[in-house]
Amino acid sequence: MPTLDYRDKIAVLDLGADENRFSPDFLDQVEAHLDTVLTDGAQGLVTTASGKFYSNGLDVNWLGANSDRAEWYVARVQALLARMLTLPVPTAAALPGHAFGAGAMLAIAHDYRVMRADRGYFCFPEVDLRIPFTPGMAALIQAKLAPKSAVASMTTGRRFGGVDAAAYDIVDATAAEGAVTDSAVALLAPLAGKDPGTLGAIKNTMYATAVTALTA
Repeated sequence: MPTLDYRDKIAVLDLGADENRFSPDFLDQVEAHLDTVLTDGAQGLVTTASGKFYSNGLDVNWLGANSDRAEWYVARVQALLARMLTLPVPTAAALPGHAFGAGAMLAIAHDYRVMRADRGYFCFPEVDLRIPFTPGMAALIQAKLAPKSAVASMTTGRRFGGVDAAAYDIVDATAAEGAVTDSAVALLAPLAGKDPGTLGAIKNTMYATAVTALTA
């Protein structure tokens, strides 16, 4: 269950201690916490997790049982990705463990990423699962990664450890066990106080193509 806490004026959203898959209830809770972050006037947002997963992405069990709602479900997931991409506060994903598929996309949608150096993988497994990226998901990844990194991550199914992910600029920094969230908070601290209206407008302009694709 996602929970929200604060480090001074930096909000810390813990996605939970299990695989943190994107069930509809999970999406509702995360969206509600994002509403609170903005209402409270937080000056930054860090998302993290308590277990060995940051997020394993789509809830395939729910999707398998509700295949008639697949289009609605994917739209819900993409709406969250678009919202995180343009959130009007500085954002950082603190990855203490695995980030796969849509969970990795959520991390990519943040402004910055910090990953544990010695454990966990960042992976887009779609090519091996025979699931092509939606236009919106592809646009999101390509908006945030250099072409070399996008090819390496999107077309191979490669599992990047923290050091490899940093070498490909998929993450901005690595940290030791127990220090990932602290490092992400420290990364955002100097950015506190940015005007939300201005920052939100800049992000919406920067990522207009990806947002349009995600919300089409």
